[in-house]
Amino acid sequence: MTSELTVAKHGDDPRILVIRLTRPEKKNALTTAMYRGMSDALQQAGEDTDVRVVAFLGSEGAFSAGNDLAEFTAIAVNPGERFETPAAFAFLKTLVGCDKPLVAGIDGLAVGIGATLNFHCDLTIASDRSVFSAPFVDLGLVPEAASSLLGPLTMGHQRAFALLAAGERFSAEEARQAGLIWKVTEPGAVERETLAIAARLASKPPEALALTRALMRGAKEQVLERIEEEGRHFMARLQSPEARDAFLAFASRRAS
Repeated sequence: MTSELTVAKHGDDPRILVIRLTRPEKKNALTTAMYRGMSDALQQAGEDTDVRVVAFLGSEGAFSAGNDLAEFTAIAVNPGERFETPAAFAFLKTLVGCDKPLVAGIDGLAVGIGATLNFHCDLTIASDRSVFSAPFVDLGLVPEAASSLLGPLTMGHQRAFALLAAGERFSAEEARQAGLIWKVTEPGAVERETLAIAARLASKPPEALALTRALMRGAKEQVLERIEEEGRHFMARLQSPEARDAFLAFASRRAS
């Protein structure tokens, strides 16, 4: 397990498995090791009958800045070289395969997968200072996490297009109105309220809750197929001239 991620059963209620992003100096930008750690944690949750709910948490002021762009930049500026499919896509498949309820507590920045993760969460609580964005097109890429499928279904075409194609930022209240998250609260209450709702879910009859969740989410095959399709386009785009120029420009802005 990487030091940039902690996975542990909640001390007050061991029925809750908490996955916490702990890379605040990089605004919890996700690395390969972090994705693999989260995949392992979700598999652990699925196999542990004592775990009834999984909760995702970040740091104060930053849930996640999305994927670590240094890893994507290495691919973008070396077109023609062969690279492994990013660990993010394996994580997303594991996420879809998880049959336990998923909740998230978000305070502050939620970019890229930090935003699209919420299409797979059953309940998300966000602070009123949270900002959701998915600047895939601005980087010459396409959306991931089956958000091109789940976004329009959840938010309607125009709101989903604003988030995923136009790259518009959504405030916490706008995200709530769009159905991306459930509830908005003050920053200091995010973790407390997230773990409280997780505890209430953990106290419900687990089989009835699992069946209800499965009925509401429907078949997983279409979601997994869309993740695969997005992944093929994503990797092709990542080695395109558009992506290379976008990543180089981003690196130049950061250096200046």
